[in-house]
Amino acid sequence: MISINQDGRYSAVEIRDIAISVFVLSIAFAVALNYRSDLGFPTLIAISAVVVCLSFVAHELAHKFVAQRYGAWAEYRMFPMGLIIALIISFSGFIFASPGAVYIGGSIDDEENGKISAAGPAVNIVLGAVAFILALYTTGIIGTTLWIMASINAFFAVFNMIPISPFDGSKILGWNIAVYLAMAACAAALLITIWFL
Repeated sequence: MISINQDGRYSAVEIRDIAISVFVLSIAFAVALNYRSDLGFPTLIAISAVVVCLSFVAHELAHKFVAQRYGAWAEYRMFPMGLIIALIISFSGFIFASPGAVYIGGSIDDEENGKISAAGPAVNIVLGAVAFILALYTTGIIGTTLWIMASINAFFAVFNMIPISPFDGSKILGWNIAVYLAMAACAAALLITIWFL
């Protein structure tokens, strides 16, 4: 039985789903990064776990916390097939993942839904920008981790701003086109800067 709460706590099912998602995604990212890095696989798993927690988990929890501020029930649920596909695709050296989503219940209007949806990519934009700035002045394993974190967060933000359902961008666009354009422009600019610097 799923416990329904609105005070920021997590049910056992949600904790399980987050833990499994982090575990599988960390392995998938490590496998994909292994094609481009001479770092050992255990090191890549550690880097991947940090990146997953500061991109994917932060994104999903941002949705959860904003939804709960509006009095809605909100909990993360993994997509087992999405995780399996992500792991399989990682052996090609790339990552394409649909690991899960935050499910929301309650009375939410278009504006609230737009703000809830915007929270995820907004967190990725901020984390990506901070990681990028820090990476410019950092070397070694920390610098490598920051570059990966910046790239993944920027890509995740751009990917989620696609204006087609069920992506966040479609709900943001349905709420406020100016906010959508501003966020999409920031995400794209960050990704382009990281890729071409």
